[in-house]
Order: sequence, then structure tokens, then C-alpha cells
Amino acid sequence: MIGAGASSLVLEVENLAASRGLRILFEGLSFQLSGGEVLELRGPNGSGKSTLLRILAGLTRPHDGTVAFKGGGEDEPGRHFLGHLDAVKPSETAAEQAAFWARYFGREPAEAIKAMNRVGLSNREQVPGRGLSAGQKRRLALVRLLVEPRPVWLLDEPTAALDVEGRALVTQLVGEHRDRGGMVIAAIHGDGFAGSRTLDVSAFPARAVV
Repeated sequence: MIGAGASSLVLEVENLAASRGLRILFEGLSFQLSGGEVLELRGPNGSGKSTLLRILAGLTRPHDGTVAFKGGGEDEPGRHFLGHLDAVKPSETAAEQAAFWARYFGREPAEAIKAMNRVGLSNREQVPGRGLSAGQKRRLALVRLLVEPRPVWLLDEPTAALDVEGRALVTQLVGEHRDRGGMVIAAIHGDGFAGSRTLDVSAFPARAVV
């Protein structure tokens, strides 16, 4: 379970700027988010939504500004980042890959089985990655969110390639995570999550690097 202090977790972003090549994608971006809240990142392709998620995950350095997680009982709260690529190996079965993530996070194999059942892959356990549809690969990626509870979820178009039931599943998982005091930041195209806040990344200035 997520730690009891998760609901007191606060993310503070101040005057953040991101660059790609010789172009500033956005700058002067500031916001605050608390545990139990969901923030949807909006904007056209190339506006910097994915880059912002990678900065928040600690995978990319910002051009300027600061990102600080405060409270929650941890100096650096655990974060899950799910990007565009689902990290599904073509030759390993779905069950083998779910078990890998359970071992990686120090969890029992039973947690992988439980997570696969939850995401609707109980009948695809022995299918290799190459035999899974795009939507099933996305469901398999969701297993990581379930086998290792972490207070911060950073999701890049989490419902991409999913059918109606799959999108409903993501909505339910996000709602449950939020009810536990977890924080969700998601790049979204199309329908989002009820009760979420919205940040239009394209509203912040973009320019060439001087």
C-alpha cells in the first residue's frame, strides 16, 4: 500500500523551462499539485507534454527552473513513469514479463498474477510479447503500477491503443490511486479523468534558443 503520508505530498514546480535542440518548448511554467489530485497535461503534439513528464520523473534535466516534492514522508517519493513505449519484450510471455517486474520491485510472484488478472490478461499469460495486440501491451505495462505501489504516477497517454473497457480500467485505476492519496500527472488527448485539473502546456511561450 501507499504510505500513510502520501496524501500530504506536494509537488511544487517553479519557472520551469524545457528545451529540445535549439528550441525552448516552454518556459515560465509553474504549478503546485497535492496528493489525491490529478493533473491533465494538454496541448498539441510537440508542445512539450512528454518532456515535462520526463523532467518530473527525473529522466530529463530542465533547461531552467525547479521541481520539488515535499511532504509525504519521503525526501524523494517513489514515481512510476509510463511512456509511449510499453517496454514489452517480443520473445517473453506476458506472465514472464509480469513476473520480472514483480521480482524487480522485490515483490512476490503472486503479485504479478494478481495484477495480470486485474488488467484483463489472465487468458494471455502464455502469449509472447510479439503475439499481443497494441492494447494488450498497454495493459501489460499497467502491471507495473499495480505490483509496486508508488505515490506518484506519471503517465504519457495512458489510454492510447486501449478499447472502451481498457479506457474504463485506466479511469478506475487512476480513481483508486487518487482515493489512496496518490498523485497522477498524465498527458492526455481526448477524454480525461473526472475532477482533474488541466494544464495547457502550449499556453507557455515557446521560442528559439538565443
